[in-house]
Amino acid sequence: MEQITFGPFRLDTTTTTLLRDGRELELRPQAFHALRALIHNRGRYVGYAQMINQAWDGNLVSKHTVAVTIGEVKRTLGEFGLWISYRPKLGYRLDVPHSDDLVKQGWHFWSRRTREGFEKALDCFQQAAIENPSDFRAFEGISLCYLLLGTYGMRMPREMYSGFLQAHKRAVELCGLTPERRADRAHGLHLFEHKLEEAETELLRAQEESPESPEVYVRLTMLYVSQGRLDDALNILLGARATHSLWPTVPANEILVHFFRREYDVAVACGKKALELHPYLYLGRLFYAEALEHTGKYAQALDEYRLAVIMSPDLPWLQAVEGACLAKHGRRKDALAILADLIQIRKTQYVDAYFMAVLLDALGDPDQAFQELERAYHERSFGLFALAVDPRLDNLRQDPRFATLLRRLSPGLNQQEAVSA
Repeated sequence: MEQITFGPFRLDTTTTTLLRDGRELELRPQAFHALRALIHNRGRYVGYAQMINQAWDGNLVSKHTVAVTIGEVKRTLGEFGLWISYRPKLGYRLDVPHSDDLVKQGWHFWSRRTREGFEKALDCFQQAAIENPSDFRAFEGISLCYLLLGTYGMRMPREMYSGFLQAHKRAVELCGLTPERRADRAHGLHLFEHKLEEAETELLRAQEESPESPEVYVRLTMLYVSQGRLDDALNILLGARATHSLWPTVPANEILVHFFRREYDVAVACGKKALELHPYLYLGRLFYAEALEHTGKYAQALDEYRLAVIMSPDLPWLQAVEGACLAKHGRRKDALAILADLIQIRKTQYVDAYFMAVLLDALGDPDQAFQELERAYHERSFGLFALAVDPRLDNLRQDPRFATLLRRLSPGLNQQEAVSA
């Protein structure tokens, strides 16, 4: 089988089919053969005689017929039809720009889901955008890199969100508001602008437009957690598990929702299954560790925390969660050493303040913990999405400052109702 990939397309010469991002496009056989001739000669002009030989098997047709057929190919390629050009006396030429290679390389780095991977991907996408400002895929990549760098607490969320909005706007201008881009915008409305009702409206619309998207399920789950709607969050994940059980963040978030529901034994069971499927996803290992800790399996929890830190050494906030576990179980000196390291790290790179608050609370310093929560609010920390239900901050819930912060994040949400949901 000969399959030729160019841009988002794949040409299968044995079945004479053309696919874009895995979806088959309608293209009649003669147009397929003309496209194949252009691909085999990419970067070079294909004159009339050569086109007749390679696409029409030597059967003579008029130049007008050739032009009409190439026009059909260009329409099928959509916005990428501009890659096909024509010069009198020379013929037709397919030029796949270098930006296409940069986009592919960017998605390769992005798939690592690490800070280094996202930053390398961002560099690739930005270079592609400079080379080809009309390539919407470059701006989609830029926007998603910024969004996830902020969402995972890898870089300052407030700054990442600014970059996301700019790139997202350009991507929408170029390719319209697709369900994926709608879901991205809704995720930003939720995590960084705290506009929960508007975010829910957009996410539900994205789900209706693209019911097969696992990311929409995960983002709805996070939104319902913020609203204290833990039953809805669980139901959404159960629906996602039926069709997207292999998507990495679906089983990881199932652990987290049970953890927030205080169903710690169930969370541990979910964690074991999640790690069987995705042993190298640090989020799943982190959530599993938290569930283990709350079921009294302290030593095993510390092992999992340590593995999560080793797997993602460029995420300092993971050390804060490990330090909180140490502090709660009698190893205060070790926890203080981690705190000192994080304070030093913060001088040169971003450390998520929400998880610093978790560590300081575990060390018995509620005033400093609230200062960090205030900092987290201004930095737009992603961890705040769980403030209403997070067991890690239960010691702070009776303090009036906690209710004040919660009202700023989610006006009208009763924290007691949220925790007991």
